[in-house]
Amino acid sequence: MTVLLKGGTVVNADQTFRADVLCQNGVISAIGPDLEAPAGAELIDAGGQLLMPGGIDPHTHMEMPFMGTVTSEDFYTGTAAALAGGTTSIIDFVIPDPKQPLMEAYNLWRERAQKAAADYAFHVAITWWDDSVHRDMETLVKEHGVASFKHFMAYKNAIMADDELLVQSFTRALELGALPTVHAENGELVFRLQRELLKKGITGPEAHPLSRPPEVEGEAANRAITIAKVIGVPIYVVHVSSRDAAEAIERARSAGQRVFGEVLPGHLLIDDSVYRDKDFVRAAGHVMSPPFRSKEHQAALWHGLQSGQLHTTATDHCCFCAPQKALGRDDFTKIPNGCGGVEDRLAVLWHHGVNSGRFTPNEFVRITSANAAQIFNLYPRKGVIAVGSDADIVVWDPTATRTLSAKTHHQNVDFNIFEGMTVTGGATHTVSQGKVMWADGDLRAERGAGRYLPRPAFPSYFPAQ
Repeated sequence: MTVLLKGGTVVNADQTFRADVLCQNGVISAIGPDLEAPAGAELIDAGGQLLMPGGIDPHTHMEMPFMGTVTSEDFYTGTAAALAGGTTSIIDFVIPDPKQPLMEAYNLWRERAQKAAADYAFHVAITWWDDSVHRDMETLVKEHGVASFKHFMAYKNAIMADDELLVQSFTRALELGALPTVHAENGELVFRLQRELLKKGITGPEAHPLSRPPEVEGEAANRAITIAKVIGVPIYVVHVSSRDAAEAIERARSAGQRVFGEVLPGHLLIDDSVYRDKDFVRAAGHVMSPPFRSKEHQAALWHGLQSGQLHTTATDHCCFCAPQKALGRDDFTKIPNGCGGVEDRLAVLWHHGVNSGRFTPNEFVRITSANAAQIFNLYPRKGVIAVGSDADIVVWDPTATRTLSAKTHHQNVDFNIFEGMTVTGGATHTVSQGKVMWADGDLRAERGAGRYLPRPAFPSYFPAQ
């Protein structure tokens, strides 16, 4: 397959320039003005449009068992929807049950992902500890290219990581050159607050943010960052939603510590009033953890991305349909946590980020692909339009408009947290592995076309060994 993108403007994280881009055999083979089209090449007129690296979503949950049900999005439908929105790679999560061998869980997730339409990698969650976990972490890093491990500091009596587990796992990650990541919420406090709210008879979605106030996120972020500092390992904090957690990251970075922060578009744009909606379906449709917060926290997240103290944008794409959310109709703690967004991330961030003047197009590329590729050691294979890089490219029309809706999105879920939002800027074409997978509204995703992405250990920012 040969594709020639003609007449566009290449936008990388570091520079912008006019050029044609030739994709052959899945990689970018030439970049320059007035390139000749090889015989049989598919031509795409990118005049007046931007050519950017395909988006990388470093936080998704496809086909994940959770809270008594399974996410409605599988690896095919989820990655197909991603391609429709300009995202060409995801990093999903292997989440072992307590006491389940890590390799057993990893092999199960690899099997599920065989149907993916776009490239994918995995973080593996550490949900328990013994000598086998210590051993399997090495196997995952050295034999399977898993270079990051996840730790849930919430979900008591399920997958919550206590301090002892964090210390054990962070220490092992340092030895192996793998990046620890954390879901930062104080699970003990959340559990206590949930019980207190239920005792008071506050059982609906409005109780969800009350049980997870910003302080429980800030405390957990501070604690995880402090443990990482003592051990000497870098750390990545997922879905930062509060000023408290953002300030914890900023303080640590200002003191020279290697800390990375991730932000979701929903946390930038949706406030906690959604949980007080009288319609249970709409209120429950927004239940995710950490919850959406007030405007002051949104402002802190925007400032963190603008200043470079927060680094990546993800979706935590974790879809549950209305009948699944209804499992918690009488008890908010039983509403499956999660929202969608893998298809809409780029358009929402362009509209509210670039069009508003908060980001330049280059900064947009940095927070939607380049930083994730560099942090998770996929760069320069991913995250840049350069000769030799994978031919993962989004052709972006900055003038295109569409209205986001569950009625028209490709995500396999009956709810869209951005319902009714009209955005300007969108993908006209998505090229994945050198093949056109999205073209002017025509989704050409191929089941099983996605490749597993092994990632080397010891990224450049890791302490010298």
